[in-house]
This record gives sequence, structure tokens and C-alpha cells, in this order.
Amino acid sequence: MKPRSSDTPIPSEDHQNKSSNQFSSASNAEGQETFGSGKDAFLKQSVTAHILIACGAVGPLLFLTVLLIEGATRPDYSAWHHFDSLLTLGEQGWMQITNFIVCGVLVLCFAIGLRLVLRSGKGATWGSILLGLFGLGLVAVGFFVTDPVAGQGYPPGVAITHTLHGRMHDLFTLLMFISLPVACFVLARRFAGDPAWRGWALYSVVTGILVFVFFEATSIVATNLHTNDATVGLLQRISMFIGWGWISLFALQLLCKKGPRG
Repeated sequence: MKPRSSDTPIPSEDHQNKSSNQFSSASNAEGQETFGSGKDAFLKQSVTAHILIACGAVGPLLFLTVLLIEGATRPDYSAWHHFDSLLTLGEQGWMQITNFIVCGVLVLCFAIGLRLVLRSGKGATWGSILLGLFGLGLVAVGFFVTDPVAGQGYPPGVAITHTLHGRMHDLFTLLMFISLPVACFVLARRFAGDPAWRGWALYSVVTGILVFVFFEATSIVATNLHTNDATVGLLQRISMFIGWGWISLFALQLLCKKGPRG
């Protein structure tokens, strides 16, 4: 190569910066990811995760509110003695059917958001899957309406029948009340490893135990006491308020602070 002569113009600093910027723009045009686009993608994912987590705060609370109103206002229905699923029967049954399905969809969204937040570590996969199964169970019990239950007397004058959709309803109810306590136990292991969430470890274990105990108590009372005086409605609602409340509180905590470390 020939050495550059002394009178050859040297590019100015501004010209070099301009060329550099043009090169950067050309590289971006070729499809290379920039820091800005990566940050935007992260923020977009963060907003999506927050919306999905918020579904977990709203869904169970909305369900319990509708359940209380329906149980208090439905003619001939007693929240103290009757199963919540019996509200799906009769002319106003569509209200509780919708309540099941809407809550189930919102919990499914929460399960997806939880997977995005936890990412990896203890309970990241199975905690999300189990809560997803719980949400799926809620949707299914809405679609598969229960049969009238012997000894419940609601709706009045309805004959006791045993159908396929009634059996499916019972099966998905069992799925719900198994998956939720197990989800509590699985996530308790993760909570225990993070000092900021350690109190939630004990709370989750107690919640899982109580949900299962009151669900079993409901089944035992319903099986052995075929009478309208049995407090199956009360026992079932205690189980539900404990379990559904745990989901809403967990979602609210995730919205307020960083998720538990694995």
C-alpha cells in the first residue's frame, strides 16, 4: 500500500460519529436486536405478567362475592345446608355456572402469570401446573352441571337422578380440592427458601391442610347425614374461603413485591 500523503484530508470527529451512527442504523435495519428493543420486550412481558397475576387477585374474590349474594337471595336455598354447586340448577342456575367458568378462566390466567414470574427454581413448574389444574376444574364444573343431591332438597320437588355430566362434575370437584392443597404445599417449599416470604411457608401449609380437612368433613357429613339439617354448605364454604382467599392474597403479594426466590 502507498503511504497516505500529508495533504490527504483526515475525517473529522463529527463525520466519524455520523458514519458510526449510519452503520448502527444499517445493522438495526438488518434485524439485529438493540438494547432499546430488548428493554421494550422486557417491559411488555412485565406488564403482561402483572395483568395475569391480577387475574388471580380478582377471580377468587369475585367468585366468593357472587356465591354469597346468590346463596343469600336464592329462594328455598340455604348457604348453611346446601352445596354451592346446587346453585347451578333451576332457572337462575346460569349465574353460578358463569361464576364457575369466569373464576376458572381467571385462575388459569394467574397460573400462566405465576410461571412467568417464578421462571425457575422450586415450585416454578409444578406450582403453576397445579393452580392451572384448579382453574381447569372450576371451568369444568361450570360446564358439567351437578345432579340434584339426595337429602339436600334443592331445588324443591326435583327428582334425584344420576347422569354422566353429574359424575364428571364430581370428578372435577375432586380435582379442584386435591390440586389446590398440593399447590399450597409445593409453593411452601419455595417460600421457605426466601426470608422475605418465609411467613408464607407456614401460611401455605396450614391453608393446604385446612382446605383438605374441611373438604373431607363436608364429604363425610354429606354421606352420613342425608338430611336438610346437615351443615354441609357451611363446611364447604369454610374450605372454599380458606383456599380461594389464599390464591387472592398470594396474587396481591406478587403485585406488591418481588416473587419468592427459588
